[in-house]
Amino acid sequence: MRPINLIPVDQRRGQHAPLRSGPLAYVLIAMLVAALAGVATLVVTNNEIAERKTEVAELKHEDRVVVRKTERLAPYTQFKLLSEQRVTTVESLANSRFDWERVMRELSLVLPADVWLSGLVATASPSVSIGGEGGGSGAGVRGQAAGPALELNGCADGQVGVARFAAALKDIDGVTRVAVESSALPASGDAAGTGSAGEAGGSDVECRTRKFISQFAIVVAFDAAPIPPTASAEAAPVAAAEPAAGEEAASEGGE
Repeated sequence: MRPINLIPVDQRRGQHAPLRSGPLAYVLIAMLVAALAGVATLVVTNNEIAERKTEVAELKHEDRVVVRKTERLAPYTQFKLLSEQRVTTVESLANSRFDWERVMRELSLVLPADVWLSGLVATASPSVSIGGEGGGSGAGVRGQAAGPALELNGCADGQVGVARFAAALKDIDGVTRVAVESSALPASGDAAGTGSAGEAGGSDVECRTRKFISQFAIVVAFDAAPIPPTASAEAAPVAAAEPAAGEEAASEGGE
């Protein structure tokens, strides 16, 4: 005989008991879990957004504070920059200035007794033009020296005296070269100084009063000296010296 289970279906237990509600319960549970995960994600995202907004607000506040501090300190920064620029300018001017006073002092020390000057021009650049005696036109040997230079015109006791004077000029501190542009004795019949004043170097003063006196034009260059930004401001022309005691001393020595 075939056994028959008389227990109602809804009261049966075991593996053969059918589902009471079917798959709908699992679907509902899955939907609830998904909704819970979505809500949790939304809450976390909102919290992160709020934190980021707070950080942005704090950063903006700090930025405004820094900007205000910068604006308050701006005058000090500008003053510091202006001070540094002025110090740099002063140092540049100090380094580019040439010590003409020292050169004149040393020139007076090396000037021999048998040499006297009729003209002297000191310029910081060959572009400096000085009207009057002594040159400063930037031509000839002077034009080849880019830095400061002395242009000397005068007379000496013969060609040997000119040579000794040129050698003595090299003892001046900073001199890089000495060039004798011209050195000439008076021509025949001009022993009393009646010859051309410009034939021996461009000086308007004729100092050859004896036949053994040589008139010269010498350029002393300081090539290693810094060139100033404005050469015209550094020009130091020196007025021509009238031959007096030196000429008399040379004349007495020749006699």
